[in-house]
Amino acid sequence: MSQSFGNFYRGRKVLLTGHTGFKGGWLTFWLKLLGAQVVGFALPPETDPNLFSAAKIAERITSITGDIRDLAAVSTLFKNHNPEIVIHNAAQPLVRRSYREPVETYATNVMGTVHVLEAARHTKSVRAIVVVTSDKCYENREWIWGYRENDPMGGHDPYSSSKGAAELIVAGYRKSFFSQNGSAAVGSARAGNVIGGGDWSEDRLVPDIVRGIASGKSVVIRRPDSIRPWQHVLEPLRGYLLLAQRLFENSQKYAEPWNFGPREEDAIPVQQLAERIVGLWGKGALKLDPDPNAVHEATFLRLACEKASTQLGWRPVLKIDDALEWTVEWYRNYYANPATACSNTKSQIERYMRLAGV
Repeated sequence: MSQSFGNFYRGRKVLLTGHTGFKGGWLTFWLKLLGAQVVGFALPPETDPNLFSAAKIAERITSITGDIRDLAAVSTLFKNHNPEIVIHNAAQPLVRRSYREPVETYATNVMGTVHVLEAARHTKSVRAIVVVTSDKCYENREWIWGYRENDPMGGHDPYSSSKGAAELIVAGYRKSFFSQNGSAAVGSARAGNVIGGGDWSEDRLVPDIVRGIASGKSVVIRRPDSIRPWQHVLEPLRGYLLLAQRLFENSQKYAEPWNFGPREEDAIPVQQLAERIVGLWGKGALKLDPDPNAVHEATFLRLACEKASTQLGWRPVLKIDDALEWTVEWYRNYYANPATACSNTKSQIERYMRLAGV
């Protein structure tokens, strides 16, 4: 199956929620390179610095500040812009914050998803919808096997359970409102832990290490033995773009949940990943300090991605060493000269597209 986007996105009206965040920023930049007419809807970036500002992502798109918890604002957004493709990426994405702010997390991740789907079902122009959730939507049993798309939803913490709930909402809306002939096709996308340049979020391993290197301070590693499914941010984003294209072209055939995870061998312990980053950078100090009283986070989680491989033609392109090298390269260039953020982002996307054949 061909993976090439060709000219599919050129001139397409794409609505992307969460475009000011890390994944949303990379995806917006990529859609611009593909020639899409992008409308972004999100709260302002939370950190300074941030990818959205550094890479000048707001240029040549329609960027709207808004909150997906506000149904009226979301409905007006759809009414004013009549998108053909919707990629719902906005979320409260942090596990530890979800313990501090559970109500905000559920309001954003659960009701925000309801608001987007509700507005979409009343917008005739919408042909394809991709709802981005998380690998943490599954009932995690800490086993060695990868979770498949038909495994039970669950979630130990507010963040994880909110993503499981979002998947149930997508399934309910699909069956209730998006299964008729001529209706939009709705798919959901589940990805693992993404890394890449331009992420300065709180309580994330790579941004914590980068901040430590930039400030000359040691970085505390609180869960050194936890194994995560690491992948470069461009890997799942390619999956989202492929899925949106298939939904648009083939409607209900692809209206299902999809996993986009790394190779099995790229799921490595936190300590190993941190040590590789420091080694690639050539400086930085780590402090192993496991906290037995820390809030619960998954120790082991892996996705089975055979479905995306066989039916979408998607499979990872970058090995973990490649992903780390690209990530360190982006940050090192940025801290040497912040003005390179835009050109670095563009060159990495173009390099990745050549490798992936898209």
